Amino acid sequence: MKYQIIGKNIEVTDGIRNAVEKKLSRMDKYFIINDNVSCRVVVRSYKLGAKVEVTIFTSQMDFRAEVTDPDLYAAVDVAIDKLEGQMRKLKTKMDRSRGDKLGLGKALALENIEPIEEEVENEEVVRVKSVDLEPMSIDEAITRMQSLDHPFFLYLDEEDNKITVVYSRQDGGYGILQAENELK
Repeated sequence: MKYQIIGKNIEVTDGIRNAVEKKLSRMDKYFIINDNVSCRVVVRSYKLGAKVEVTIFTSQMDFRAEVTDPDLYAAVDVAIDKLEGQMRKLKTKMDRSRGDKLGLGKALALENIEPIEEEVENEEVVRVKSVDLEPMSIDEAITRMQSLDHPFFLYLDEEDNKITVVYSRQDGGYGILQAENELK
């Protein structure tokens, strides 16, 4: 696995780099390691602790965990635990679907992941809603999202006619997801 370790408000020393890579190396058993698997770790330092964001990129799916903790090394451990939990959940879903519909076997060594024993949550679709997308500006979309008190809002961007989602970010501000393909 290729590692990229980035420090924000902190210098990534050799000691931090070695510790993070050593802890993350326990994740190698879950992946068929090739050039398509890489890991980016962003370490941030704050007055009262540290924040660690770990993202593992594969050709089929990305895994991400974000943890804030007073201790940097403890945050890395918790992030890895979260990633392993995501993989167990995925393994359980794939076992239930009776087939490799997602094609994840190309990037993941699923035989090394233990499925979740107990039922954690109800994962069935409980509501389907269709919407008629209206062309609007980003400002209007944000206003509508706020008035609905939703964390996201789906709309048609009036400038380029693309399906767009605006969402509230946990660290403040807004994010935009936009479809690459245009409506026909």
